[in-house]
Amino acid sequence: MQTAGAAHFAVDSWAQQAGWSKAADRQKRAIGRVRAWALLCGVLAAVSGAGAAQLGSGHPNAARWAAFAAAVAAGAVPLLNRQVGRTQVQDWTRLRSISEAYKTEIYRFLAGVGPYRSTADAPALLQRTVDGIRAEAADLLPHIAGMTLDPSRPLPAVSDVDSYVQVRLRGQITGYYRPRAARMHRRLRAVRRAELGLGALGVLLAAGSGAFHVEQLAAWVAAVSTVAAALVAYATAAKYEYQELEFLRTAAELERLLCEWDVSADHGPAAQDTLVSRCEHVISVLNDTWMVKWTSEA
Repeated sequence: MQTAGAAHFAVDSWAQQAGWSKAADRQKRAIGRVRAWALLCGVLAAVSGAGAAQLGSGHPNAARWAAFAAAVAAGAVPLLNRQVGRTQVQDWTRLRSISEAYKTEIYRFLAGVGPYRSTADAPALLQRTVDGIRAEAADLLPHIAGMTLDPSRPLPAVSDVDSYVQVRLRGQITGYYRPRAARMHRRLRAVRRAELGLGALGVLLAAGSGAFHVEQLAAWVAAVSTVAAALVAYATAAKYEYQELEFLRTAAELERLLCEWDVSADHGPAAQDTLVSRCEHVISVLNDTWMVKWTSEA
């Protein structure tokens, strides 16, 4: 347990953690926007191309403009996709990892476990540790350059292991991992429904074109197939299914540790150190696996 005076040394580190977290969020939003625009351009290219074929000689000017829009949109897709390559994704995952590394040390410090049990040495140790984390991420400093830090941001209400369990452990399970898994599930379900709807529409158009010899429908079959492929590519890049699985896995592992702690009769210093270490390890494993998964497939 740290004294109020000792906790004051964590305020600056906590403000820095907020900066890294905001930078990670901003990088992720930028990647998401670019991917959304790429999806939109892919849909526009397919629809405009089919429209140009439908207009044909009956409306030559409109057909030319539709063909022009299709060409521009199709050409924009690879340009946009190049903006979210391995480097951009790796920067995002590393920014998130740095933010979580700050969190780990600050929570350990506030709970007064492990090397932070000595209140006399804890502030200096925390400072050296976060300085080391920051030094390892020196190449990412441009992402937080110019960002205003808020030194008045309140520290987590953690002062011992019991409050750590309530704020950090339970908070991560019920306030982050479970809700995030539910969000990914909803997005994945929406994508799958859209894929099913587009597939059914494609089948109906193809059947109508063949059975009733409506040649105009053939162009729309190709357009619907292209839109479906663009949607699949978008969902694959977003990794909704993978994220849902990892959030659920991490929540389940933390719940297991919480259950073990609740039923254990040993809540001594060594057991406290082990609990916090194992919890932070579970959280860090998620970040590490994300870094490997996202960058290897970017």
